[in-house]
This record gives sequence, C-alpha cells and structure tokens, in this order.
Amino acid sequence: MKRFFRQYPMIPYFLIAALCLVVAMVVGWSPLATQIDNYHYDWTMRLYSPSEGAKEAVLLEFDDLTLMRHGGIVGMRRTLAQALARLSAVKPKAVAVDIILADPGREEDDQLLAAAFARTPDLVLGADLIPNADQWEQPIAVFRPYARGIGHVHAETDRYDGVSRQVQLEKVGAQIRHWALALEALRVARGVDRIVETPRDLELGEFILPIPKRGEQGRLVYIRYRREAIPRLPIRELLENPEAAKRLDGKVVFVGVTSQSQVRDRLVTPYSAARLVPGVEIHAHIYETLAQEEILQPASNVSVVLAAVVLAAATALIFSFLTGWQAYALGGVQILWAHALPHTLFGSGVIFPLLAPAGTAWLAVIGCSAWMYFVVRRQLTETEADRSRYQQAIRFVSHEMKSPLTAIQGSSELMSRYNLNEDKRKQMAQMINSESKRMARMIQTYLDVERLSAGQMELKKEQFDAAELTRVCVERAAPLAEKKHIAIDVGELVAEPLVGDRELMEYAVYNLLTNAVKYSPAETRIAVEARRKGELVCVSVRDQGMGMDEKELQQIGTKFFRTRRAEQSGEMGTGIGLSIVNEIVHHHGGKMDVTSAPGKGSCFTIMVPAAMRQPA
Repeated sequence: MKRFFRQYPMIPYFLIAALCLVVAMVVGWSPLATQIDNYHYDWTMRLYSPSEGAKEAVLLEFDDLTLMRHGGIVGMRRTLAQALARLSAVKPKAVAVDIILADPGREEDDQLLAAAFARTPDLVLGADLIPNADQWEQPIAVFRPYARGIGHVHAETDRYDGVSRQVQLEKVGAQIRHWALALEALRVARGVDRIVETPRDLELGEFILPIPKRGEQGRLVYIRYRREAIPRLPIRELLENPEAAKRLDGKVVFVGVTSQSQVRDRLVTPYSAARLVPGVEIHAHIYETLAQEEILQPASNVSVVLAAVVLAAATALIFSFLTGWQAYALGGVQILWAHALPHTLFGSGVIFPLLAPAGTAWLAVIGCSAWMYFVVRRQLTETEADRSRYQQAIRFVSHEMKSPLTAIQGSSELMSRYNLNEDKRKQMAQMINSESKRMARMIQTYLDVERLSAGQMELKKEQFDAAELTRVCVERAAPLAEKKHIAIDVGELVAEPLVGDRELMEYAVYNLLTNAVKYSPAETRIAVEARRKGELVCVSVRDQGMGMDEKELQQIGTKFFRTRRAEQSGEMGTGIGLSIVNEIVHHHGGKMDVTSAPGKGSCFTIMVPAAMRQPA
C-alpha cells in the first residue's frame, strides 16, 4: 500500500477529499445543518434585503388606541365598516382584510359591515385552516358575496426555531383550496380574474411569478422582508382625520389587528429578533415580495452536490501539485470561495446552503493539509534515516574495514617489495583472499541488516544447528583469544535447530565473542554455551572483563554507544556492532539479554525461538 501511494501520490488526496465530501454531505442535510443554514440565510437576507420600503402595501391597523376609543373587540366590525366608508373617497388597488369573520356578530354590525364590503370593489377576505381538523374558518355567508377573493392567512414557521421565513401559497382543507391572502390581493390589484398554474410558474395575466411546485409542500416562497417597516395608518386616525384616507389612494391596503393585547398571530422574522411581528404586517411583506418579483429560488440538491464535488476535487488537485505555503494559500482561497458562494448566488436570487460546501472545503483542506504534513514529515524522517545510515556506513567502513584492509595492504606490499619463496607467496595470497572474503561478508552483513530494518528485504528461512553455529564462531575467534592469552571454555552446546539467516546469526555470535576478547584482560577466561530454555535457544558468552553499570546497560544496543570504560581502555570501536547484533536477533523473533557489573565482567545472551523438529 505504501509503495502504491508513493507511485501515485495524487490518490490519497482524492480519497481524503472524497471522504470529506461524503461527511460534509451527510452532516449538511442534518437538522443541525438546517438550523445553521437558516441562521446564515437570515444574516444574508438582512445584508441583501431590498433597500427601498414598500411600494404598494399599506397597513390599516387596529392598534391599542383604536380599540380603546372605538368599542374594543366587540365593536370591531362597526369600526371596520366606518373605516371602509372613509376609503370610498379614494381608490385603493385592493383591500385585504386579515380578520377572520367566520362567526356571526351583532346583526346590526354585520349588516353595516356587509354594506361597507359592498361599497369596496376590490375586496379580499381571510380564511383560516384549523390545525389538525382539515376544516376552514371562512367568512360567513352575509360577507362572502362581496369578496373578489378569499385567501388563507397562514405564514409558515420553521419547525426548529419558529422563525417565519416562507409562505405556502396554496393550502387545501376539506377539498377546498385557497391561495395566500397576499397572492389573492395581488391578483385583485392586477385586475386578473383567476390564477393560471403551470408546473414552473403562476400566471396572473401577463404577470408571471416563477414559483415552481415542490412536491407535497406545494409552492413555497421565501419572504423578502423590507428593511424599512411597512407604512401604517391607525384606523382611529383615519376616523378622526378624513384627509388621512389620501395616504391609501392607489395602494393595496392590508387591514388587521396590531394591538399587542389582542393579536394572536405574532411571529418572529429574520429582522424582528426578539420583537414579534403581527401577521397582517407579514402579509404585506409577502405582497411586496410577489409584486416586486423578488422571488428567491432554492438551489437544487444536484447543484449543491456538484459545487461540493468541485470544491473537493479542486482541493485535492491543489495539494497534489503544490506544496508549502502555495498549497495552504490556495486551500484558504477554496474556503473563502465556499463561504462567498452563497452570498454571490443570493444576489442573483438563488438560496444556496452554507454548511455543505463550506464544510466540504474546510474538511478537505484540513484533511489534505494533514496528509501533506505527515507525508513531508515521513519524507524528512526517511531522509534523516538515509543520512544516518550513510554516516553509519562511513563509520562502519572506517573502523570495521580497517583490519582486513591493513592485512591486505601489508601482504600485497610484502609480495611486491620482496622476493618471497613460493610457500610464502602462497601464504600471503591465501591471507589476501581470506581477508577479502571476510571484508565482503562484513559489508554484506551490514547491508543486509540495514535492508531488513528499512523493510527492503525479507529474512531468509533456512534451517541450521545452534551447536554447530556456536562451534564455528568459537573456532574463528580462537586465534584472537590466543594472542591475548585468553581461554575460551565451551560448555553445553545443544543440537537444536534454528530457522533464519545463518550468516547473520553467525555474525551475531561471532561479534559477541570478539567483543568479549577485546574488552577482557589477558590471562582470563570466556565461557560459551548454548542451552534450551522452554521454546527458546539461548546462546550466552560470559567474560571476566571490565563490566558495566546499570545506566550503561540501559543503552546497550543503541547505535554508536560506547561505555566510558570501553573508551578509556584504548580499544578501537564505533558502537555499531552490538546494535547490529540486536537488530539481527530482533528480526529472528528473539531478544538479547545482558547482565553485568563493574569489574566483574558481562554475560551477553542471545535468545531466539527454536525451530519445530521434523518427524523422523
């Protein structure tokens, strides 16, 4: 897998970006994401709300003072009739009454109001769909003949936060459908008899609203709330000052209750924050949204997914071909673009969610950045390891190769400088050949251990005998011991089979023997044995040398580590040998154990698993 990723470095970035895309899409369609997108929509709507106030809609309101001075709720129908009588002096485009007149009142008041409705040519009355009852509260029969339209008075509230952002233009109950009050008011104001429906829009004569039908929810419209409040005219002011009626001339008048003590349909809007807005005012905002053709279209799910895919793919490409600050800078640009996209599209009338594309950008940039960091770090680690191995190789060559090279060089000089007899020349040639082979084995051993450590080579799986291996190493080390008058005592050597690389294991045991000879004083003894201990074969070399303290024992096997006593002894060394032994034993599934005490010698034990014996 590592080799595959190195051969195709782009693949990990695309896999990470794809995973981030999936996570962002799943989270982007969760309820939490919907709330976040709603809050972002509110902020964007306030930022890009229409700068101009209402152009056509005006509120004729029953405020608190109007109710106090003109008979309260009981006298509302008589008061409304008086107000409509004052409107006969002017010509409003339409009058939409956001008061449910579903119950009979006092007969004289109903007759008075019916007469006022008869004198109001462009009248729209409200109807209320009773929740969970599938039944309408509609104007009573005495009022209904005078209405050119009946519209429902519902504005949708979000189920998560209760904010009114949309209106459902059509509602059905008891097999009766009513358009929204604001839409009916628009139809009447435009002088159109009926609304023509198509799957893509609504046609009011030549006036076309691009509002497609969306499944069971019907036709939903986002309300473009005005930055400035809808103009208001309290009914008491109209009744007390007839000249005030001129403010309603040529306007679409929405009549409703705004009294804080009486109104029951107060809703929160993106603009109102903690202040509740009366329903009649919301209907006026809906009317302006439709009349000024400020229709916002929600982006399709396909376009959201495509945008997120583009962001993820672009991020993967950036980190595939660029590194360092350039990649991070362009990754930051991707994040900024993802955040700017909904704002740019909002200006074109498209509502685009924030969390899905922004989440994709953030996750993809963070994921690809993290992968790049670890890749660069891994490359740096590998580079440092290569440099370290190179330096170790130089030290190894400079020290371990010195003895065979000296022997080869000395023998070749003697052969070229002096006229030696045939036996002597033969002896010199054998020495050169022997030392050359020993140097080649040392180099090969070192390289094999390095390749094993780097994972570039697999361990050989050959079977050999532990006792034979130990005897061969003792025979090779015997001449070195004789020069220092050191005796090698060979104890028990069990004939147990081992599986692995014989040459490497031979190097390990021989290295322990030569170290014991090197750091032991003359006239001492070295004990060698190979025993079976459970599932392990233990080859130990015990000397009577300088020994080590506990602190030094903890660092045995670390590359280039030499004890203080070893450095003071004058013996040449690099501290590489034991680290190679440790690596060899480790790759054979075993471990190296060391016991020692200053001045009392050391015991190095190699413990490796014994091979399964073949049945006879």
